[in-house]
Amino acid sequence: MFDFLIEKAIVFLPLIAAIITGFADKRLGDRNAQLLTSGTMVLAALLSVWLFVQVGLNHKDAYVVPLFTWFASGDFAASWALRIDTLTAVMLVVVTVVSSIVHIYSAGYMADDKSIPRFQAYLSLFTFAMLMLVTADNLIQLFFGWEGVGLSSYLLIGFWYHKPSANAAAMKAFIVNRVGDFGFALGIFGAFLLTGSVAFSGETGVLEIARHVDADNPLPGILGMSFDTSIIVVTALLFMGAMGKSAQFLLHTWLPDAMEGPTPVSALIHAATMVTAGVFMVARLSPLFELAPLVLDFVTVIGALTAIFAATVGLTQFDIKRVIAYSTCSQLGYMFFAAGVGAYDAAVFHLMTHAFFKALLFLGAGSVIHAMHHEQDMRKMGGIWRKVPVTYAYMWIGSLALAGIGIPFLFGPAGFGFAGFYSKDAILEAAHAAHTLTGNFAFWAGITAAFLTAFYSGRLIFLTFHGETRADKHTFDHAHESPLVMVGPLVILAIGAVLAGGVAYPWFMEGGHHGYGDAGKHMKQATDGATFWAGSVVKDHDLIDKMHASAAWVKILPLVMAVSGLGLSAIFYLLMPNVPKQIAKTFAPIDIFFRRKWFFDEIYDFLFVRPIQSFGRFLWKAGDGSIIDRFGPNGVAGASQLLARFFSSMQTGYIYHYGFVMVAGLVAIITLFLFGSGFAGQLLSGGN
Repeated sequence: MFDFLIEKAIVFLPLIAAIITGFADKRLGDRNAQLLTSGTMVLAALLSVWLFVQVGLNHKDAYVVPLFTWFASGDFAASWALRIDTLTAVMLVVVTVVSSIVHIYSAGYMADDKSIPRFQAYLSLFTFAMLMLVTADNLIQLFFGWEGVGLSSYLLIGFWYHKPSANAAAMKAFIVNRVGDFGFALGIFGAFLLTGSVAFSGETGVLEIARHVDADNPLPGILGMSFDTSIIVVTALLFMGAMGKSAQFLLHTWLPDAMEGPTPVSALIHAATMVTAGVFMVARLSPLFELAPLVLDFVTVIGALTAIFAATVGLTQFDIKRVIAYSTCSQLGYMFFAAGVGAYDAAVFHLMTHAFFKALLFLGAGSVIHAMHHEQDMRKMGGIWRKVPVTYAYMWIGSLALAGIGIPFLFGPAGFGFAGFYSKDAILEAAHAAHTLTGNFAFWAGITAAFLTAFYSGRLIFLTFHGETRADKHTFDHAHESPLVMVGPLVILAIGAVLAGGVAYPWFMEGGHHGYGDAGKHMKQATDGATFWAGSVVKDHDLIDKMHASAAWVKILPLVMAVSGLGLSAIFYLLMPNVPKQIAKTFAPIDIFFRRKWFFDEIYDFLFVRPIQSFGRFLWKAGDGSIIDRFGPNGVAGASQLLARFFSSMQTGYIYHYGFVMVAGLVAIITLFLFGSGFAGQLLSGGN
């Protein structure tokens, strides 16, 4: 009776809470809505941790929890089932833990909002959609969760719908993601045509088929193409979906605008849900992507470009949330180029550590905004660290983790440092160890981005908390620490930002590391079936060995760049605060280029938005107004009006007019009758 109850509870508890809270709304009350949604999320998080221990640490075999057959058509059937393996367990912990903290945090941050039940319901619905995505056992269910997080993000980004900017941001996120999702849907169709299946599990599942494809055993191509061409097309289309959902270069424009939503929404989107969906999808379908090296090279290049692009833009932003948003975009680039060089484990590792410190940064920023009476411009802050000491400490922890501060080789080959140090350095080592042209490009792009990341992280800290205050006197005098319900739960995120990397490194990055004694030797000798990942992602053991055998400078250089970036930001914004303005003035074209986000919004507006709006206006005015309405509803209405005017003009009010009409009508009727009966014809013929 209780088989698989835990797995079902993890997934459906947020949905139940969302339904109850959403439909009850004001009748439930603000406090009850917060208790219900937060309580169910905490319970789901605890169950997820237990499941992670069983599956990931105790090496329980992957299994599937069947729910029901979704639909069947002929020989094709898609079931709704929950796939539980290590990759799923990791994602469940990330999603539920971060979502739990966001739910609790929202009780304080949204205390004055008039629509608390609706907000809490949206958060839980968002979480449910992401849980459906990460537990999917087939591509159809994956797409359901994929679109679910898109819909939920639209509702949350535009939560304050009375703000035109929030409505515009929600619409932008929705439309840009539809572009990527169109490609993703085509990729799913192509995968089905190629493999004859949409399922993940079983010998006839997509993943198992992909694992057994080689030069001697290829699959038939689709649409007249060879197999090699077909797999390139299919995986490229699938990655197109990831580019939109995870805000990669070219389809990234929606992510910064998503800051129009409440800060807890930003934390949830950027840390644990929507933007990580693309990384998860590539990791889940890694056996399929391994068949398309050209596409993996493309993934590597796009990820590297995203990392460097977002980092340059983050240098010039003054909105505290937008700085952190561009850091998310940049870190997602790291994850993708890790996947591109074959280090899927490193990509998911960084996804996990990033969730902790990025949620910490966003919620810490929310605490700053709360303290500064909803001010988000860092130029109007400064000198507030004594006012908000707890938030200040959290922001330092998150920033140091983001910058990847740590000491290589300390306490072992893996070194010692904040969470981001382990995962980011693992990615850079993997890119260098790949020994490919795209891998080298990604490595140096990542090194450059590491310097820029540390610089703008320091810039955020120093502009916000240090120096002479630039806030107005009233705001500064009344600045205060956020309530316990907001800063208290952040302890868990802070612990994760400090310890998650070091604790999880031997689990995530096993297979060749010699720094963990007998455990490390065991992991090196183990097969995929006995290791932490247990085949849930493709592992390149040769690449891992090469990573750990990297030259010392490869391991030391990221730290040098990070420390240099932090140090330079301290010089610029603490010791020489006028220098950044002078540099921006001297290099005005570059500053404008970065500040305007490489002019992507303007270019897309010119190439796509305006032409589509003009075409739509033409269809509206010329098509709908001049043709359809003219000859359709408006034409009929106009004719009716003309007839009505004609007959109304005959209503004179004079009796003799009506009498004349009656006599004329009578004569007409008699005439018609006579001619119709043939009497008139006989009369004209002489009566014969």
